[in-house]
Amino acid sequence: MHFDQQLVANTDKHCLDKDLWIKFKSNTSTNEDETFLLKLKLIVKDEGGNLYPSVSGVLMASKEPHDYIPNAYIQAVAYRARQRNAAYQLDAEDIQWPLDSQVKQAYQFVKKNMRVYGMKNPARVDIPQYDMQAVFEALVNAVVHRDYSIHGSKIRLHMFSDRFELFSPGGLPNTISVDTLEMRQITRNELLASLISRCRLPSELIQSNRNYLIDKRGEGVPIILANSKKLSKKTPKYQLIDESELLLTIYAAEPPSIED
Repeated sequence: MHFDQQLVANTDKHCLDKDLWIKFKSNTSTNEDETFLLKLKLIVKDEGGNLYPSVSGVLMASKEPHDYIPNAYIQAVAYRARQRNAAYQLDAEDIQWPLDSQVKQAYQFVKKNMRVYGMKNPARVDIPQYDMQAVFEALVNAVVHRDYSIHGSKIRLHMFSDRFELFSPGGLPNTISVDTLEMRQITRNELLASLISRCRLPSELIQSNRNYLIDKRGEGVPIILANSKKLSKKTPKYQLIDESELLLTIYAAEPPSIED
Protein backbone atom coordinates (compact mmCIF):
# COMPACT_ATOMS: atom_id res chain seq x y z
CA MET A 1 0.00 0.00 0.00
CA HIS A 2 1.30 3.46 -0.88
CA PHE A 3 2.26 5.56 2.12
CA ASP A 4 -0.38 8.22 1.37
CA GLN A 5 -3.10 5.54 1.78
CA GLN A 6 -1.86 4.17 5.10
CA LEU A 7 -3.62 4.93 8.35
CA VAL A 8 -2.32 7.46 10.86
CA ALA A 9 -2.36 5.57 14.15
CA ASN A 10 -2.24 8.48 16.62
CA THR A 11 -5.60 9.86 15.40
CA ASP A 12 -9.28 9.03 15.10
CA LYS A 13 -11.77 9.81 12.35
CA HIS A 14 -13.04 12.86 14.25
CA CYS A 15 -9.85 14.80 13.51
CA LEU A 16 -11.15 15.24 9.96
CA ASP A 17 -13.21 18.40 9.48
CA LYS A 18 -16.36 18.08 7.37
CA ASP A 19 -15.95 21.68 6.19
CA LEU A 20 -12.67 20.57 4.59
CA TRP A 21 -13.68 17.25 3.02
CA ILE A 22 -17.15 18.27 1.80
CA LYS A 23 -15.53 19.86 -1.28
CA PHE A 24 -14.68 16.39 -2.56
CA LYS A 25 -18.36 15.44 -2.82
CA SER A 26 -20.19 15.46 -6.14
CA ASN A 27 -23.85 15.17 -7.07
CA THR A 28 -23.45 11.39 -7.38
CA SER A 29 -21.72 10.90 -4.00
CA THR A 30 -23.44 8.95 -1.26
CA ASN A 31 -25.12 10.94 1.51
CA GLU A 32 -23.71 8.61 4.17
CA ASP A 33 -20.59 10.34 5.50
CA GLU A 34 -18.67 7.28 6.69
CA THR A 35 -19.30 5.39 3.46
CA PHE A 36 -18.14 8.40 1.46
CA LEU A 37 -14.95 8.84 3.51
CA LEU A 38 -14.13 5.15 3.14
CA LYS A 39 -14.73 5.21 -0.60
CA LEU A 40 -12.33 8.14 -1.06
CA LYS A 41 -9.88 6.50 1.40
CA LEU A 42 -9.91 9.59 3.60
CA ILE A 43 -10.46 7.05 6.37
CA VAL A 44 -9.33 3.41 6.32
CA LYS A 45 -9.84 0.33 8.51
CA ASP A 46 -7.17 -1.48 10.45
CA GLU A 47 -7.07 -5.28 10.81
CA GLY A 48 -9.56 -5.08 13.66
CA GLY A 49 -12.05 -3.00 11.70
CA ASN A 50 -11.29 0.22 13.55
CA LEU A 51 -11.47 3.43 11.53
CA TYR A 52 -8.54 5.85 11.24
CA PRO A 53 -7.80 8.78 8.93
CA SER A 54 -5.39 7.97 6.13
CA VAL A 55 -2.25 10.03 5.54
CA SER A 56 -4.03 11.76 2.64
CA GLY A 57 -7.10 12.29 4.80
CA VAL A 58 -5.03 14.09 7.45
CA LEU A 59 -3.15 16.14 4.86
CA MET A 60 -6.29 17.30 3.06
CA ALA A 61 -9.06 17.35 5.67
CA SER A 62 -7.42 18.14 9.01
CA LYS A 63 -7.05 21.77 10.08
CA GLU A 64 -3.59 21.10 11.54
CA PRO A 65 -1.98 18.23 9.59
CA HIS A 66 1.41 18.77 11.26
CA ASP A 67 -0.14 17.83 14.63
CA TYR A 68 -0.34 14.24 13.33
CA ILE A 69 2.30 14.17 10.58
CA PRO A 70 5.24 16.28 11.80
CA ASN A 71 6.89 18.49 9.19
CA ALA A 72 3.84 18.35 6.89
CA TYR A 73 4.18 22.07 6.28
CA ILE A 74 6.12 24.60 4.22
CA GLN A 75 8.90 26.65 5.77
CA ALA A 76 8.97 29.94 3.83
CA VAL A 77 11.80 32.44 4.27
CA ALA A 78 12.70 35.54 2.25
CA TYR A 79 16.21 37.05 2.38
CA ARG A 80 17.31 40.40 0.97
CA ALA A 81 20.72 39.05 -0.06
CA ARG A 82 22.05 36.06 -2.02
CA GLN A 83 23.04 33.96 0.96
CA ARG A 84 21.11 32.09 3.64
CA ASN A 85 21.75 34.32 6.64
CA ALA A 86 19.33 35.28 9.42
CA ALA A 87 20.85 38.77 9.50
CA TYR A 88 19.40 39.38 6.03
CA GLN A 89 15.98 37.87 6.67
CA LEU A 90 13.05 39.95 5.44
CA ASP A 91 10.09 37.67 6.11
CA ALA A 92 9.40 34.16 7.38
CA GLU A 93 6.36 31.97 7.85
CA ASP A 94 5.59 28.34 8.68
CA ILE A 95 2.62 27.50 6.47
CA GLN A 96 0.62 24.89 8.37
CA TRP A 97 -2.75 24.16 6.75
CA PRO A 98 -4.35 21.48 4.57
CA LEU A 99 -2.28 21.06 1.41
CA ASP A 100 -4.51 23.04 -0.96
CA SER A 101 -4.39 25.97 1.47
CA GLN A 102 -0.61 25.58 1.81
CA VAL A 103 -0.25 26.08 -1.95
CA LYS A 104 -2.37 29.24 -1.88
CA GLN A 105 -0.57 30.73 1.13
CA ALA A 106 2.91 29.91 -0.18
CA TYR A 107 1.96 31.47 -3.52
CA GLN A 108 0.94 34.67 -1.73
CA PHE A 109 4.19 34.63 0.25
CA VAL A 110 6.23 34.63 -2.96
CA LYS A 111 4.05 37.28 -4.57
CA LYS A 112 4.35 39.51 -1.50
CA ASN A 113 8.14 39.22 -1.19
CA MET A 114 9.33 39.31 -4.80
CA ARG A 115 10.26 42.57 -6.50
CA VAL A 116 8.29 43.97 -9.41
CA TYR A 117 10.23 46.28 -11.72
CA GLY A 118 8.67 48.89 -13.98
CA MET A 119 9.51 50.28 -17.40
CA LYS A 120 7.71 52.36 -20.05
CA ASN A 121 7.01 50.84 -23.45
CA PRO A 122 5.43 53.45 -24.04
CA ALA A 123 2.99 52.81 -21.20
CA ARG A 124 4.24 51.36 -17.92
CA VAL A 125 5.03 47.63 -18.04
CA ASP A 126 5.53 45.63 -14.82
CA ILE A 127 8.31 43.02 -14.81
CA PRO A 128 8.08 40.59 -11.86
CA GLN A 129 11.11 38.66 -10.64
CA TYR A 130 9.26 35.37 -11.14
CA ASP A 131 6.57 34.03 -13.42
CA MET A 132 3.79 33.29 -10.95
CA GLN A 133 2.29 30.45 -12.97
CA ALA A 134 5.69 28.73 -12.80
CA VAL A 135 5.81 29.35 -9.04
CA PHE A 136 2.30 27.94 -8.67
CA GLU A 137 3.15 24.76 -10.61
CA ALA A 138 6.31 24.30 -8.54
CA LEU A 139 4.37 24.57 -5.27
CA VAL A 140 1.68 22.12 -6.39
CA ASN A 141 4.34 19.62 -7.50
CA ALA A 142 6.13 19.96 -4.17
CA VAL A 143 3.11 19.22 -1.95
CA VAL A 144 1.80 16.43 -4.21
CA HIS A 145 5.05 14.57 -4.92
CA ARG A 146 7.10 14.97 -1.74
CA ASP A 147 7.79 11.91 0.40
CA TYR A 148 5.72 12.27 3.58
CA SER A 149 7.26 9.14 5.10
CA ILE A 150 10.58 10.95 5.70
CA HIS A 151 10.60 12.18 9.28
CA GLY A 152 12.22 15.49 10.17
CA SER A 153 12.15 16.88 6.63
CA LYS A 154 9.78 19.59 5.42
CA ILE A 155 9.27 21.55 2.22
CA ARG A 156 11.52 24.63 2.30
CA LEU A 157 10.77 27.69 0.21
CA HIS A 158 13.66 30.15 0.33
CA MET A 159 13.74 33.41 -1.61
CA PHE A 160 16.93 35.38 -2.29
CA SER A 161 17.70 38.55 -4.19
CA ASP A 162 18.64 36.57 -7.29
CA ARG A 163 16.75 33.25 -7.06
CA PHE A 164 13.95 31.18 -5.60
CA GLU A 165 14.74 27.76 -4.08
CA LEU A 166 12.23 25.03 -3.33
CA PHE A 167 13.39 21.92 -1.45
CA SER A 168 11.06 18.91 -1.59
CA PRO A 169 11.74 15.84 0.63
CA GLY A 170 12.24 12.57 -1.20
CA GLY A 171 14.22 11.24 -4.12
CA LEU A 172 12.76 10.74 -7.59
CA PRO A 173 10.46 7.70 -7.95
CA ASN A 174 11.30 4.68 -10.10
CA THR A 175 13.48 5.45 -13.13
CA ILE A 176 12.89 9.20 -13.33
CA SER A 177 15.99 11.42 -13.30
CA VAL A 178 16.41 15.20 -13.20
CA ASP A 179 17.12 15.05 -16.93
CA THR A 180 13.83 13.32 -17.74
CA LEU A 181 11.51 15.24 -15.38
CA GLU A 182 10.18 17.34 -18.26
CA MET A 183 9.16 14.28 -20.27
CA ARG A 184 8.11 11.70 -17.64
CA GLN A 185 5.10 11.53 -15.36
CA ILE A 186 5.04 9.25 -12.32
CA THR A 187 3.10 10.04 -9.15
CA ARG A 188 4.46 8.97 -5.77
CA ASN A 189 1.20 9.81 -3.96
CA GLU A 190 -1.64 8.70 -6.24
CA LEU A 191 -4.45 9.17 -3.72
CA LEU A 192 -3.17 12.58 -2.72
CA ALA A 193 -2.90 13.66 -6.37
CA SER A 194 -6.46 12.45 -6.98
CA LEU A 195 -7.79 14.50 -4.06
CA ILE A 196 -5.94 17.67 -5.03
CA SER A 197 -7.18 17.27 -8.59
CA ARG A 198 -10.69 17.83 -7.14
CA CYS A 199 -9.74 21.16 -5.51
CA ARG A 200 -10.90 24.21 -7.40
CA LEU A 201 -8.29 26.67 -8.68
CA PRO A 202 -9.01 30.03 -7.00
CA SER A 203 -9.44 32.77 -9.60
CA GLU A 204 -7.35 35.18 -7.50
CA LEU A 205 -4.21 33.07 -7.95
CA ILE A 206 -3.46 32.57 -11.64
CA GLN A 207 -5.38 32.89 -14.87
CA SER A 208 -5.55 29.42 -16.39
CA ASN A 209 -7.69 27.39 -18.75
CA ARG A 210 -8.02 24.65 -16.15
CA ASN A 211 -10.40 24.69 -13.20
CA TYR A 212 -8.50 22.62 -10.63
CA LEU A 213 -5.22 22.88 -8.75
CA ILE A 214 -3.51 19.99 -10.48
CA ASP A 215 -3.17 19.23 -14.17
CA LYS A 216 -3.24 15.48 -14.85
CA ARG A 217 -1.54 15.87 -18.23
CA GLY A 218 1.88 16.43 -16.69
CA GLU A 219 2.35 19.99 -17.95
CA GLY A 220 3.71 21.37 -14.66
CA VAL A 221 7.45 20.93 -15.22
CA PRO A 222 7.38 22.16 -18.87
CA ILE A 223 5.51 25.29 -17.70
CA ILE A 224 8.05 25.89 -14.91
CA LEU A 225 10.98 25.61 -17.32
CA ALA A 226 9.53 27.51 -20.29
CA ASN A 227 7.84 30.39 -18.46
CA SER A 228 10.77 31.02 -16.13
CA LYS A 229 13.35 30.97 -18.93
CA LYS A 230 11.25 33.36 -21.00
CA LEU A 231 11.16 35.87 -18.13
CA SER A 232 14.70 35.61 -16.69
CA LYS A 233 16.57 34.25 -19.74
CA LYS A 234 17.88 31.48 -17.44
CA THR A 235 16.67 27.90 -17.38
CA PRO A 236 15.56 26.70 -13.92
CA LYS A 237 17.65 23.89 -12.46
CA TYR A 238 16.62 20.66 -10.74
CA GLN A 239 19.13 18.97 -8.45
CA LEU A 240 18.89 15.74 -6.46
CA ILE A 241 20.59 16.11 -3.09
CA ASP A 242 21.90 12.89 -1.52
CA GLU A 243 19.11 10.93 -3.26
CA SER A 244 16.73 12.20 -0.57
CA GLU A 245 15.72 15.74 -1.52
CA LEU A 246 14.83 17.48 -4.77
CA LEU A 247 15.89 21.11 -5.16
CA LEU A 248 14.35 23.40 -7.76
CA THR A 249 16.08 26.73 -8.40
CA ILE A 250 14.24 29.41 -10.39
CA TYR A 251 16.36 32.43 -11.25
CA ALA A 252 15.02 35.95 -10.79
CA ALA A 253 14.52 38.30 -13.72
CA GLU A 254 17.01 41.17 -13.83
CA PRO A 255 15.77 44.76 -13.44
CA PRO A 256 15.40 46.74 -16.67
CA SER A 257 18.51 48.60 -17.85
CA ILE A 258 18.69 52.39 -17.88
CA GLU A 259 18.16 52.31 -21.64
CA ASP A 260 14.93 50.34 -21.14
